[in-house]
Amino acid sequence: MLYNASKIKGYAVAASDGELGTVSDFLFDDASWLVRWLAVDTSNWLTGRKVLLPTSVLGHLDPKGEQVSVKLSRQQVKDSPDVDADGAPSRQVETNLYEHYGWSPYLGTGVLMGGHGYAKGAMTMAPALEPVRREENIVPIRPSEGDRHLRSIEAVTGCHIHATDGEIGHVDDFLLEDTDWSIRYLIVNTSNWWSGQKVLISPDSAREFEWADKLVNLDVDRQRVKDSPAYDTSITVDGAYEEKFLTYYGIMWAAA
Repeated sequence: MLYNASKIKGYAVAASDGELGTVSDFLFDDASWLVRWLAVDTSNWLTGRKVLLPTSVLGHLDPKGEQVSVKLSRQQVKDSPDVDADGAPSRQVETNLYEHYGWSPYLGTGVLMGGHGYAKGAMTMAPALEPVRREENIVPIRPSEGDRHLRSIEAVTGCHIHATDGEIGHVDDFLLEDTDWSIRYLIVNTSNWWSGQKVLISPDSAREFEWADKLVNLDVDRQRVKDSPAYDTSITVDGAYEEKFLTYYGIMWAAA
């Protein structure tokens, strides 16, 4: 199911034996558009510590109770390696965290081996979760460096979105798929161009990123965006809408 990232922020995070804190942010891979880490504010429990949890430990998401459960105990989280409160974690810190939680994303079907369930092309069933990060893109990063593909949803919110022929607006929110924790769509506020409208943009339409300038460039023009299936923030984006939307953009989709 698809959820607004902004609505999950602030949810209580519940371990098997008590509450850990609240959701404060998501860190995602801008090559696969998969959320890799859930950032948890534990200030009422572990004062002064930043806690990152891999999506592999996430359990049930409860919108009514505004809570996400995790398959961990409070002690497991308390004993996890320290994370620098500023900036993206280094590759060594990520490795230490994965080892602590007993999970390796670089083997089998971890988050670095997946991506959207759709791709450019005809509307046919596509093999889900094809590898999108090659080994040569991972190895050169030194252990002390942060992963250059790792982004914070909080930091990316507000980035300007440019079509091939001009700006269309800014990132207002994200729609997350909770089955694989992928970013399925960017919700773009177009108020400076198309008054009162919000549109969905698939990550497949993103051509390049200029993160230092808070800019995402698309491979479609403004009219293409304007003529896309209407998006109403009050309705749930379901399979029927997605099929219509992705068919319009010529994106191949593997249903979840």
